[in-house]
Amino acid sequence: MIAQSDKSGDGFSRRRFLANTSAFGVASLLAVPRPAAAEPPPETTRVRLTQDPAICLAPQYLAEELLRLEGFSEVEYVKVPTTAEFTNVLATGAADIKMTGVFDILPVLDAEQSVVVLAGIHLGCYELFGNDRIHAIRELRRKTVAVSGLGAGDHLFIATMLAYVGVDPGREVNWAKTNTFAESMRAFTEGTADAFLAFPPQPQELRAKKIGHVIIDTALDRPWAQYFCCVVAANRRFVAKYPVATKRALRAFMKAADVCAREPERAARFLVAKGYEPRYAMALDALQKLPYNRWRDANPEDTLRFYALRLHEVGMIKSTPQKLITQGTDWRFLN
Repeated sequence: MIAQSDKSGDGFSRRRFLANTSAFGVASLLAVPRPAAAEPPPETTRVRLTQDPAICLAPQYLAEELLRLEGFSEVEYVKVPTTAEFTNVLATGAADIKMTGVFDILPVLDAEQSVVVLAGIHLGCYELFGNDRIHAIRELRRKTVAVSGLGAGDHLFIATMLAYVGVDPGREVNWAKTNTFAESMRAFTEGTADAFLAFPPQPQELRAKKIGHVIIDTALDRPWAQYFCCVVAANRRFVAKYPVATKRALRAFMKAADVCAREPERAARFLVAKGYEPRYAMALDALQKLPYNRWRDANPEDTLRFYALRLHEVGMIKSTPQKLITQGTDWRFLN
């Protein structure tokens, strides 16, 4: 399901976008000189991202210096305390642009909130862990699965996996709502849940403690390894009002992803130095595992279509995949 798109109707090409990103680097981390200003400056010098509790979102943090190179003098990270608010901060306008999980954004698009997807950024951060009684996704039938909330991203992702192998997620699985990803992991480690969906640094912590085993690794196992798990999305009003700023901000995210792919050791040190993850080994393991350079060739539209179709089939979203793509995406800054 890999597709390349070189040129859009307005004449902006992915090739040109790639060429422009090649000129950038995280200044304080890689000591890359400031690029020449070859494009109009951003219409605003302020941009707000989010500080999320997930080190797989490393490009969002490394983007800080790159955003300054792109002309943003005010780069703010809004704290997001709960999973329920991950994407709501975009819809409400509390943040302008951020990385977010595909399954966090799909319900927002389905509700026709003021959010638009701009690009895919990486895949593979989620791993479905099970106990000794679970060795395949089908074996979750009539078992207990811990999720942060019904309708939350982890619930929807697991539901998609179940539906894909013929298990009815609405009737054949016992969902244990825990309110947070941390509590889902606690339920799994304490034995009150048979499975849960982990994301960095949770998989690294479980492997270090030799707890459970991986049922599905979305970085390796098909079809999940074919599709983005995380995308870059933005507030629709911000995109409409500040198109140049949007393009420059998106480029900073993508270049930051390239840094994670090319020099994970330096990126891990950056995360530790900034206090996003105190354990260098955990950060490095997560960064080395994830294919951060796949944004260059994978097609985000294929991702949205695949997952939206699964959720639509089991009644978890009302909109058709094509409606979500038509109304909730804007590829002109990348394609």
